[in-house]
Amino acid sequence: MTRILALANQKGGVGKTTTAVNASAYLAELGYRVLLIDIDPQGNATSSIGADKHHLERTTYDALIQRHSLDECLIRDIRPGLDLLPSNEILAGAEVELVDTEQREYQLRNALATSETDYGLVVIDCPPSLGLLTVNALSVARGVVIPIQCEYLALEGLMQLINTIDLVKRRLNPRLDVLGVLMTMFDARTRLAGQVVSDVRRFFPSRIFQTVIPRAVRLAEAPSFGQAIFEYDRSSAASQAYQHFAEELCQRLELPVPADHVTTEATA
Repeated sequence: MTRILALANQKGGVGKTTTAVNASAYLAELGYRVLLIDIDPQGNATSSIGADKHHLERTTYDALIQRHSLDECLIRDIRPGLDLLPSNEILAGAEVELVDTEQREYQLRNALATSETDYGLVVIDCPPSLGLLTVNALSVARGVVIPIQCEYLALEGLMQLINTIDLVKRRLNPRLDVLGVLMTMFDARTRLAGQVVSDVRRFFPSRIFQTVIPRAVRLAEAPSFGQAIFEYDRSSAASQAYQHFAEELCQRLELPVPADHVTTEATA
């Protein structure tokens, strides 16, 4: 059974795309067949994984609006075991075009149904908004990961996202649930970062991931080379943290982790 996971937060700059790219790449390295869907018109996941978003033959727009089959729109094996449904600025018009479309909330679900590839995991990188593109992702996903940065006002707007997820669950996708909250951009030098993690743990005691992603220059540099952090600097603390997170994902999604890849937990 394919597990479908959405990375969502209407706030920008929280590490959502970084998490989608690194989790997808690492899970593919573990041996799973993974599809990364970039449903953000900014196309940051597309460029971060090494695709040229300015020279794409077909994109998420073609799958959602032009009704091309999903397999026609993919970049196959952008990494061994990892396919990409890319995006660019053309997708920005989809929010308007979807408004008058029949079953507008289910266009991504319909597109996925056209694929003949058997994926173990589908990871969807949502835009920083709660519009129709994000609703399409939530309408097909089984779980949502919410990245939250370890900074002041981290919880601002979070209840709006939770309310949207609850609404989608009630009206469109009863199987949807919050898989977990991931703390990102943790700076161990500041007392504030630790306080934010404590606050989020108090709000989501059973949902927060044990892994905490550190703020790191190497992590910020990797996308400019079109690489995941473990490809760019496998020995870095950020690389190890994303490996821990991918393993936690496997546990929560009940995907087996090969014994030779299991590591100890990374916590703040």
